[in-house]
Amino acid sequence: MTGRYESRAPVFNPTPLIRVVPVGPGRVCVVIDNALGDPSGLVEWAAGQNFSPPRGYPYPGVVLDAPEELARHVGECFARHARSRLGARRTVAQSIRFSLVTTPPEMLAPIQWQCHRDRLAADPKRVLYAASVLYLFRDPALGGTTFYLPKLPAEKIDRMIEDSDQLAAGEFSARYGLSAGYMRGSNAYFDKVARIGAAWNRMICYDGEQFHSADVGAAALDASPRSGRLTLNGFYTCSRAQT
Repeated sequence: MTGRYESRAPVFNPTPLIRVVPVGPGRVCVVIDNALGDPSGLVEWAAGQNFSPPRGYPYPGVVLDAPEELARHVGECFARHARSRLGARRTVAQSIRFSLVTTPPEMLAPIQWQCHRDRLAADPKRVLYAASVLYLFRDPALGGTTFYLPKLPAEKIDRMIEDSDQLAAGEFSARYGLSAGYMRGSNAYFDKVARIGAAWNRMICYDGEQFHSADVGAAALDASPRSGRLTLNGFYTCSRAQT
């Protein structure tokens, strides 16, 4: 069970530094620096909690659901500074969790070898699936976030992604020419079009339907929240702004 989080400082800085960065045709990433009022306190709190492997999604490490009050503050920050900039009007639902990368590259499943989309809206003119990442580590070499565009037609990309979830590693590698490891650049299927570097207490918000990937650095497998690649991730179902 997730413990209660309390902070003496305001959970989020009321006057962060905000910029909007293009990450592909018609796509932007909202970068919020100096996001938290007490980032060190949040890391120390997380270090005293019990992380566990995810259930139902292929995250390469361990996770922890955010306490309800903290999740509310994260959602408010997203709504105040990023939601309208991403083209959304209202948040319908959200899920907030801590994530800590711990899986060695050679142990990744094929579905973890490439970039991904969080969810695809059945009605993209009305629904936007947005995401946020708050970096809670000081070493930028542990990796930020990269954004991609597919090189091949959608049906070929969709088939490759489907196979990555169904084929054994050896069979998938032989069929598609990919090998185990964290994706850090372009390959035969995707072009890297943007990278947002990690920075202490930086929160980024973007359209989760764009292909993206954690730019996991070679030293990012420390299982300690105090020294590993600890992030606070948000996933938001939003109604789109009407045009």
